[in-house]
Amino acid sequence: MRSLVKTLLLVSATCGCSQSPPDPLAAPSQVSTVSVAAASDLKFALDELLIEFEKLHPQIDVRPTYGSSGNFYAQLTNQAPFDIFFSADIAYPRRLIEQGHATRESEFLYGIGQIVVWARTESPLDVKALGMQALVAPGVRKVAIANPQHAPYGRAAEAALKHLGLYEQVQNRLVLGENIAQTAQFVESGAAEVGVIALSLALAPALKDQGQHWVVPAEAYPKLEQGGVILHWARDREATESLRAFVIGEQGRTILGRYGFQLPGE
Repeated sequence: MRSLVKTLLLVSATCGCSQSPPDPLAAPSQVSTVSVAAASDLKFALDELLIEFEKLHPQIDVRPTYGSSGNFYAQLTNQAPFDIFFSADIAYPRRLIEQGHATRESEFLYGIGQIVVWARTESPLDVKALGMQALVAPGVRKVAIANPQHAPYGRAAEAALKHLGLYEQVQNRLVLGENIAQTAQFVESGAAEVGVIALSLALAPALKDQGQHWVVPAEAYPKLEQGGVILHWARDREATESLRAFVIGEQGRTILGRYGFQLPGE
């Protein structure tokens, strides 16, 4: 299986579907491009969503870029050329609205994220039995979390460590990923023995059979409300709204649910 390291080093990807060769006599169709800034915990879920979306909308070419929500927010305050923003923290899109970069009507919620303790399958750590105590188990020298400065999943991990009274014990062992995907990469590659990552990544094909996880109790950290906005400068508003409608619609919610996202209102 291709490793997560190779998969997540792709900072952008286009998602397409196999189609019949175009009829040379047919009139050319207009293809719209939608550029997406997406939190890295969405990498596998959104890639699957886009396969289904482009089956229904072959005339729309969606181009996602994955990274930390905080970094995307900083870029978007300077009007980075993205049409829609999927954030791991709804606070960032709401700030963009307050700053006049998007309208309140364009705001949407797509899920509630969850964090897990994750270690490789071959690790001597029994994560399912130890839970958060796996982070302070003998032999653990490095614990990976996302950088709390700009990654919502990093802030959630830090909050959970403090809530459960473990932060001081692990503080000097922490290695910080630029985003939650890089955090998972640290553990998968062996750079850290254990980490706190997104459930959506733990359930993804690239990691599901490679590791073991334990879900951190939701009460241990602030709710990870994930949502987004369509930016004022979106090039094709109709195409961008079609993408948003699909993600928060029935088919999109089903796919997101398979990746562990709790759905708003449920």
